[in-house]
Amino acid sequence: MRALFLLATILLMAALPARAQVYGPYDGYDDYGGYSYDDPYAYPPPPDYGPPPDYREPAPQRRQPSTRAGRGTIVIATRAHTLIYTTPWGEEIAYPIAVGREGKQWYGTTRVVSKREHPEWRPTPSMRQKNPRLPAVVKPGPSNPLGTRAIYLADGLLRIHGTNDPSSIGKNASSGCFRMYREDVEQLYEMVQPGTRVVVHR
Repeated sequence: MRALFLLATILLMAALPARAQVYGPYDGYDDYGGYSYDDPYAYPPPPDYGPPPDYREPAPQRRQPSTRAGRGTIVIATRAHTLIYTTPWGEEIAYPIAVGREGKQWYGTTRVVSKREHPEWRPTPSMRQKNPRLPAVVKPGPSNPLGTRAIYLADGLLRIHGTNDPSSIGKNASSGCFRMYREDVEQLYEMVQPGTRVVVHR
């Protein structure tokens, strides 16, 4: 009997016209960031890109000439006002220096021939001609422009030395020699020996 009632109910529902459920228009699309349903992007439109850039490999960077000239070598970078000593064990030590004035600069390769503590300074004849008040010899002391140490190079005129004018370091100030602070030249003096190669760059 129960089965007969269930079958009759099913047949009755099938005979009645089906009514479709109707939903009202949904206007809640603006709840998501202010974009309506018809917006073409779910996120802000992308910017208007121009043509793709013409990508190229970067040009090789210009590098200053390497100061590496072998162990146990002094390299002087004139424009940088820097002396670099590479120790025999490969450590590079850089010192600020004063270099020659324009027209008094020398470039090339030379070597250390000798060195002297508390050197005397003997002005050249041309220096004494320009300044007759210069003495023939300036003894060691505070007024000696060579300072406390001098390292003589192969041409006999150029030197790496101290100075009694530390304000000149970092400038084009000398007649061709290379001036160093007192503590720097004393340190370098202890490390370099006659025969040490010296390379002077522009």
